Amino acid sequence: MKKFNPSKNLIITLLLAILVVAIVSLSSAHRDKATKSVWIQSWANDSLAVVDRTITAPFVWARKTTQNINDLMNTYQENQQLKKKIDEYAQLTQNSKDQQEEIKNLQAQLELNATLTSFEKVSANVVTRSPDSWQELLVIDRGAKDGIKKNMAVMGNKGLIGRVIEVDQHTSKVELLTSKNQNSNHFPVKITSKNGNSYGLLKEYDAQKKALVVTELTGEATIAAGDVVQTSGLGGNSPADLVIGTVAKSKPDRFGLDRQVYLTPYANMYDIPAVTVIKRLAGE
Repeated sequence: MKKFNPSKNLIITLLLAILVVAIVSLSSAHRDKATKSVWIQSWANDSLAVVDRTITAPFVWARKTTQNINDLMNTYQENQQLKKKIDEYAQLTQNSKDQQEEIKNLQAQLELNATLTSFEKVSANVVTRSPDSWQELLVIDRGAKDGIKKNMAVMGNKGLIGRVIEVDQHTSKVELLTSKNQNSNHFPVKITSKNGNSYGLLKEYDAQKKALVVTELTGEATIAAGDVVQTSGLGGNSPADLVIGTVAKSKPDRFGLDRQVYLTPYANMYDIPAVTVIKRLAGE
């Protein structure tokens, strides 16, 4: 059995320590002076970089995709909100136009009522006007309880529009001057000209010319465009001096025995939101 020699082992340990220190010192000196990495170290670094990119690529793609989807969803929601605001703005704009038009019509009705101070009258709103009888009839929200009676004249906008033909307790039916019923628009009228008055009968409505037609004229006055046409009151069903319109033109009838006068009505027959029913002359 060999005898353990501690001195020999100590010398070996010291030599190994000196070798390690020398190698580390040389490596450090070489790293400070070298401009390029050792090829093994470069290869190891490149390999680690490729592995790192390969591992992290799916996570980077997933993160970018998630961000793009979030951005797309936010853009969609913003577009939906903008569309909603645009729709609301369009509706508000239309409501404003409708209200302005309603105010305009009510102001015209008030101006008309201001000219009818010599008449006892009742204001009413139009509640029904059927599309299939647009030029024939309308229903108002005043009836027998308000003193409305059959054959009373009805004014709308700025002039005469028709007469009451049917009365219920709370509503009444008005037949318009534009009706095709030949008996509906038989109003005795007076045409005021520069050299006198002429009297006739309002008999029909010419839809093509959008004009009311007066026939059976009496008097020798010269009728000219612009002459004012009013009710004459001679028939007994309506008071006198209710304005209807102005003369557009006058011409002989097809037989040459009578004159036909075409007049433009003051009232807008297509837009009648409110009316005034003439009950009688004030004081009657």
